[in-house]
Amino acid sequence: MKASRISVLVLSLAAAPVFASDLDLSLTNDSVKGQVNFFGNNNDLQLGAGYTYHEGSRHIGNVDFHAQGRTALGNLPTTAGIGVRAIGYEQDHFDGGAVGLGGFATVNIPRAPGLSFTGGLHYAPSILSFGDSDDMTSVELRANYRVIRNAEVFAGYRYLNTELDGRSSADVNLDEGVMAGMKIFF
Repeated sequence: MKASRISVLVLSLAAAPVFASDLDLSLTNDSVKGQVNFFGNNNDLQLGAGYTYHEGSRHIGNVDFHAQGRTALGNLPTTAGIGVRAIGYEQDHFDGGAVGLGGFATVNIPRAPGLSFTGGLHYAPSILSFGDSDDMTSVELRANYRVIRNAEVFAGYRYLNTELDGRSSADVNLDEGVMAGMKIFF
């Protein structure tokens, strides 16, 4: 059974670029994450899916759905999105997830072509959490630099925390750390 799940996952990831707008790969000291977004910045909607493997056999999956559009912060061109991020995780002794409400913004710096900053925040209270989770907070901050037309590199910080329902060690950082990665546009 495990072999068939792994085969389906590998085939899905191999076929994802055919339908994707971008592929995002990032590393922290303890984890690796892949994210596929299906629509570009010019679309009114954004749909994405990701998978994170964290050291110690922790598996984290996410599905994102946002309304997005272009705006400006001051004179800085910005792409912003508001929506939901559904996160599920599994580890040996606990599992659960949540549907977090929030959004993201990417601010481009016109005086430094290729440079942008991205921030995202999603929060799920206990009413939107399930399994062993009582609430969940997801934060991601990063600086991006577009190296060529269809690829950029980035560095930043990722934080994913949940409070466990009815456990003595209440807070668990599911994924946290300084990250680096690359994004490829199709």
